[in-house]
Amino acid sequence: MPDFSLEAKAAEAGFIRIAGIDEAGRGPWAGPVVAAAVVFDGDFGRPADWPDWPDWLAGLDDSKKLNRKKREVLFDVILAGAACGIGRAEVEEIDRLNILQASLLAMRRAVEALPAAPDYALIDGTHAPKLPCRCETVIKGDGRSFSIAAASVLAKVSRDEIMAGLAADYPGYGWERNQGYGVPEHRAGLERLGVSPHHRKSFKPIINILGD
Repeated sequence: MPDFSLEAKAAEAGFIRIAGIDEAGRGPWAGPVVAAAVVFDGDFGRPADWPDWPDWLAGLDDSKKLNRKKREVLFDVILAGAACGIGRAEVEEIDRLNILQASLLAMRRAVEALPAAPDYALIDGTHAPKLPCRCETVIKGDGRSFSIAAASVLAKVSRDEIMAGLAADYPGYGWERNQGYGVPEHRAGLERLGVSPHHRKSFKPIINILGD
């Protein structure tokens, strides 16, 4: 379960605005990659169950471990209780830059969307975007840091909403259910309808279809 240990360590070193950053949508065959940055305001030395913290914090976890209803509830509470920024990189950028660089670009845009710039960033994974602050990468950070876990929830819910909107414009691929991942429903839609403008043409399955 995540906690504030990493944030507390940064705070002890003198950093004040500590952001957690995560992304959603690196694996799908379609749609943008979306990132979020979250900055909590508080004394990170307190335990997660300290009475001053809202009850929901104890239920915050890696978005992949939460059901859709829980994520959507947390989404609204996080937006109300923390400083948040959301950024995205479009399909054209994914195809031009590659998915890793596009993910880092979305992270930078999420940080730029914060109300104030952070002075320390905890980033899920092994690669850090270029930011005007000190960065720390954290493997499986969404299961270790509350700030990163909150960012994972914001990114996931935001991207799910984007894909539901794209599904309304491009029905038949099941994006409102599969979010663009390469599941059988999506494969069947590609076989029936072909490649849409929102498919990632640099991804091997889409390259193979375009080459047929």
